[in-house]
Amino acid sequence: MVPWTAPARATTGLTPVMRWLALLALSFALAVGWAAAARAQSIESVLSPGKLIQGHLKWDDDCKACHVKFDRAAQDRLCMDCHKDVGQDVRAKAGYHGRMKPQACNECHTDHKGRDAKIVELDKQRFDHNLTDYALRGKHVKTECDKCHEPAKKWRAASTDCNACHKKDDVHKGALGPKCADCHTENNWKEAKFDHDKTRFALEGKHVDTKCADCHKTKDYKNAPRTCVGCHKKDDDGTKGHKGQFGEKCDSCHNAKAWKPSTFNHDTDTKYVLRGKHVKTKCGDCHTGHLYKVKTPNDCYSCHKKDDKHKETLGKDCGACHTEKDWKEKAKFDHDKTDFPLLGKHADAKCDACHKSKMFKEAPKQCIGCHKKEDKHEGTLGEACGDCHGERDWKTTKGRFDHDKTKFKLRNAHAAPKLKCDACHKDLKSMRKTPLECYGCHKKDDKHEGQEGKACETCHTDRDWKVPGFDHDKTRYPLVGKHLKAACKDCHTTPRYKDASRECYGCHKKEDKHKLVFGVKCESCHNARSWAIWDFDHDRRSKYKLDGAHRKLACDACHVKAAPAGRDFAALGSDCLSCHRKDDVHDGSFGARCEQCHVTDNWKKVSNRVLRGSATPDAETTATQVAALLGRASRFTRPAERPGSNGWLQ
Repeated sequence: MVPWTAPARATTGLTPVMRWLALLALSFALAVGWAAAARAQSIESVLSPGKLIQGHLKWDDDCKACHVKFDRAAQDRLCMDCHKDVGQDVRAKAGYHGRMKPQACNECHTDHKGRDAKIVELDKQRFDHNLTDYALRGKHVKTECDKCHEPAKKWRAASTDCNACHKKDDVHKGALGPKCADCHTENNWKEAKFDHDKTRFALEGKHVDTKCADCHKTKDYKNAPRTCVGCHKKDDDGTKGHKGQFGEKCDSCHNAKAWKPSTFNHDTDTKYVLRGKHVKTKCGDCHTGHLYKVKTPNDCYSCHKKDDKHKETLGKDCGACHTEKDWKEKAKFDHDKTDFPLLGKHADAKCDACHKSKMFKEAPKQCIGCHKKEDKHEGTLGEACGDCHGERDWKTTKGRFDHDKTKFKLRNAHAAPKLKCDACHKDLKSMRKTPLECYGCHKKDDKHEGQEGKACETCHTDRDWKVPGFDHDKTRYPLVGKHLKAACKDCHTTPRYKDASRECYGCHKKEDKHKLVFGVKCESCHNARSWAIWDFDHDRRSKYKLDGAHRKLACDACHVKAAPAGRDFAALGSDCLSCHRKDDVHDGSFGARCEQCHVTDNWKKVSNRVLRGSATPDAETTATQVAALLGRASRFTRPAERPGSNGWLQ
């Protein structure tokens, strides 16, 4: 405040003495007046230039409460003794009074103008609010004074804190304190200028564009969680979320730039590198429990226990057989390292072809364990299938079963590659009971109908069934001559060989030119070398020696009758007449001894014995001549003929 000074007075020609005298006279006069008035009021009332305002009423009779005798500068000090808040502002150079240019209080606030005088009346048009501690900006510039300054309170009593006026607008309910200006501006209450990076949760990525209410649901910003799950729990609990199983450290996989895709690198961030189908597998497929409370094991079995078809019979090291590429893909398991190496068709067989129950350790190592239903032998050959069959082809036993080690060695036709087992072993279930003798298999081929017995090998060989190896010489009919080259069927017209006759006639009946004259013992005359060559010696084997013309005669020239049963020929007399009776021109007159006259060389010749003593004994003598000689007639002598003519006896 500027010290008060009395106004200048008009200068007169009075000397100082005169002035003092005048003053004294005035003082006296006033004293007299005051004395007179004292009876009605105090001297302050008398001297007061006007009534004080209602607020200063109590100091009407106490001028010294505001005035100091002869010291106007002290008056401002006295004002501030009562108006301490203003004095404080002045001393601190704060507030409106502390910021304005120095001047006396009464220049703006002049009292003694009556009880109702408004000595603190504000000229709103001229008042510069910027001189106060709260400069008006933004929407505050056009705001009515009474919006902030309540009528019942002093102007300076209005708080500069936003919250003083906007408390009712504080959606944070005081949680963020009264410093609204830290976030809000006068331009727009809803437009915050808060620098979130200065908090313990700097905004990054999509958080920068996120509305405050998206995270600060209750407007209680100080209590907003700083963890991802604090805001994103509803996303984690949703159908596409993890439902809490991965814990609350969302930033382990996600970031603020984009919730998807996950930034988690399983290969580098964990001890379990993802390969094959594991790369595209959802996290929840393996991490079924709480990620951080329940440690996810890195062995296959922990996740695939429900897929274990083997029911732990193969242990828990799934990776020993399976790969991440495809669980059902052909296993990388090396079967050759087991007790049952895979060979032949076994190498391409599917696992479940043998391991029916998936309990692989229970799979039998014997063939019969898997191939029992294919056992055509129905167990009769035991269970050692490998003795005959191989893995290359179940139906091919070559190279496996050695038939020569059995009681029946295969030779020739029996060893033919095309000959199948069931050609002999008709009933595969009783293969061991297959007979060893030929007849057991070839009974249907037995053309002899059993009459030759069952020892087929006596005649036949295993080279060719149709080429017999029979030694006919060991029978009762050795083959000689042309019989050696004769086909069996030439004599054995039926396969019943035993009913074939051993007699020549049995086969050569149709060739019997003798019509049984000589019986059925063809060998009496004929031999096996040639049918046309006969070796019957009539001289030695009969009682009738052949001589003369008899030697050239056919047998049936004499032997005309069929031989009786059991005989080689019909009995003939040894005399000539037995055959030549029809030729006997003598009608038996000379008896039956023709040889007495005739000779065998020529019937027409007469024996010399008859002509003994004749003139010409060597001459040919006719029968007529002999008859004449003997004096007997011949029935063949014809009257027209005379002796010496050309008769038939000539």
